[in-house]
Amino acid sequence: MKSRTLMKSLCGVLLAALSGAASAATMVGYVYVGPKTDGGYNYAQDQGRLYVEKQIPGVKTVAAENVPENANVQQVIERMIHAGAKVIFATSYGYLDFERKVAEKYPDVVFLHCGGNKTSPNLGTYFADMDQAMYLAGMAAGAVTKSAKLGFVGAHPIPQVLRDINAFTRGAQAVNPKVTTTVVWTGSWSDPGKEASATNALIDGGADVIGMHVDSPITVIQTAEKRGAFVVGYHANDKDFAPHGWLTGGYWNWGPIMTAFIQQAEAKTWKSTQVYGDLRDGAVQLAPFGTAVSAASQANILKAKKSIEDGSFAVWQGPIARQDGSEVIAKGQALVRDKIESMDFLVKGVVGSTK
Repeated sequence: MKSRTLMKSLCGVLLAALSGAASAATMVGYVYVGPKTDGGYNYAQDQGRLYVEKQIPGVKTVAAENVPENANVQQVIERMIHAGAKVIFATSYGYLDFERKVAEKYPDVVFLHCGGNKTSPNLGTYFADMDQAMYLAGMAAGAVTKSAKLGFVGAHPIPQVLRDINAFTRGAQAVNPKVTTTVVWTGSWSDPGKEASATNALIDGGADVIGMHVDSPITVIQTAEKRGAFVVGYHANDKDFAPHGWLTGGYWNWGPIMTAFIQQAEAKTWKSTQVYGDLRDGAVQLAPFGTAVSAASQANILKAKKSIEDGSFAVWQGPIARQDGSEVIAKGQALVRDKIESMDFLVKGVVGSTK
């Protein structure tokens, strides 16, 4: 499957939608693992929902917040379907197997899941290569760090999070080869207390730049700001929460992809597949730079961004080594999509474990 071809197809459907074509009053359901006001992961998904409402005439949406990653999500989805939903977006990593079970019962409903590598005839997945933006954010971190020690607050050691840690570290090392990144796991997508403690512990250990992959980045951002550390954002553009320490970050732009899926469902042309967006098509965005990032560093980062977008540079091109120095992939080669999506290692220079 070629993700670029799929995105071009989606863009074609989206353009048709924006041209004023009539739309039936389709009901679309959204399921969030946290509150849509979290300024992070769930906020970004909900911004996609609001975009859909603006772009598709007559569409109706319904959203359920704070739904845990267990069998409860099946009940929530079924209630939406009974209320008339014809398209379902289950947006959290742990929903996939539960959503697949519901999809088997309702073959006429289109199901979408954010992330994952399992599909079925009426269930597809969508994701975007945020590790591209995190590589660029790592370059900013590598440019400003004085200690050469970065910190990263992670929720769970799943492939999506490991990708971000590794990309962040590789980007920083491209600017400063001496950089290390220490990882602290919270064991939860959302636990402000643990997130604050982890951030403080990393700063106490010498880290002067903090990154994160938890649902709401606000606690980490504000804690780092209070401690005088620099910070890289995630999920949303939360620059205003750290007026002094903000460097840059990556955030999602789900609206166009969601709109295209719904238009395909209405036109009866949707087919189950795995769709991956990226910096080039705009599904991933690089957040604005903070004042601590020099003009020279910004120019260097934007040059790298252009290289990623035009395909002349890939974040996962070799040489890449694991923590223990063993080779993942040699120079001149690059990791294929399946290897990236199933990433289970930390790169050399990362301090911490995958458990």
